[in-house]
Amino acid sequence: MGVNPLVGVIYHWIGGLASASNFIPFRPIKRWSFEIYWIIQGFAAWIVAPIIIGHIFVPDVLTVLRVTPVSTLWHTMFWGAMWGVGGLTFGLAVRYLGIALGYAIALGFCTAFGTLMPPIFNGQIFSILRQTGGRVILLGVAICVLAIAVNGLAGYSKEKEVPAEERAAIGERDFSFGKGLGVAIFAGIMSSCFAYGLNAGKGIALIARQHLLAHGGSELWQNLPLLIVVLIGGFATNLLWSIILIVRNHSAAEFLGAPGVNPEQAAPVDETADLSERLTPAILVSNYALASLAGVLWYFQFFFYSMGQTKMGKYDFSSWTLHMASIIVFATLWGLVLHEWRDTSRRTKLLMALGLFLLVGSTVVVGWGNYLESLA
Repeated sequence: MGVNPLVGVIYHWIGGLASASNFIPFRPIKRWSFEIYWIIQGFAAWIVAPIIIGHIFVPDVLTVLRVTPVSTLWHTMFWGAMWGVGGLTFGLAVRYLGIALGYAIALGFCTAFGTLMPPIFNGQIFSILRQTGGRVILLGVAICVLAIAVNGLAGYSKEKEVPAEERAAIGERDFSFGKGLGVAIFAGIMSSCFAYGLNAGKGIALIARQHLLAHGGSELWQNLPLLIVVLIGGFATNLLWSIILIVRNHSAAEFLGAPGVNPEQAAPVDETADLSERLTPAILVSNYALASLAGVLWYFQFFFYSMGQTKMGKYDFSSWTLHMASIIVFATLWGLVLHEWRDTSRRTKLLMALGLFLLVGSTVVVGWGNYLESLA
């Protein structure tokens, strides 16, 4: 399996599209509270999908996990649990800020911390600074952070220009820049723990690689067992918080059809509709399917991320920047499709376009840095 940064970038962009599309299935969900659809998508994303996909591509994947040192499993799972806190609050950030702005601010902090902290902790940063390719990669990271700041400024302008009733009509009924900003910053910092979990679990990937080669498999799938462990940790955190919300809000009956309120859903067209009626079986099945679809889309971001990382070479830490940048690009495009920027000024639209241009440029620079390093 040769290093190929171009193929790696393509994988990361496919993963970014999957991640940015994760929240779209939430919007048609009818009369379910946040904690109900969140834990269902989490079960699909963090338990069902990684285990099934892992079994498909890695022969006897449980053997890989059984022979992994317990300390490695626990460290990986711990960082997964810390990421789970970020994943949960990330959902709140999107709820308060909308898709475009919520992704931009939360993932901005996630990009900076998730990209730079692992090589700083393991001492690799000094080697990176001494190499031309490494310095080019860091330049790409800096451009990405600048792009995210520009997107954040565009989002702030958007909040000032779009009336509250219009935000409600596109599913942003709980929009609050102040509250959302605090949540997004916290979510971004905690979400970067996923990168730490991947770094802590490199021993799992190494064992999986040896296992795959021994059974005629492809090294491309070596990170899939690692994802199982990280995501179990993330699911534990989200399950605990969802249970707390379900108990506090008395929303458990919604699993069986009791009505709730979906904060992601656009304002009802029929203002006279009786929202107290129980959900019909058809609506209930649709809700479960939509929440599960959201979870599967979410998982596939890291399915492709794990493939892209194997192609980036020695400085695979840069995968995190590529992943985050592509998510924000596609999230912003989704925001355009959903008319989140429709009534904004030309200045705000230009800021948004500049942010997109810089994000795309950052992925090109990071990819070029990895290519230079592959030639060294």
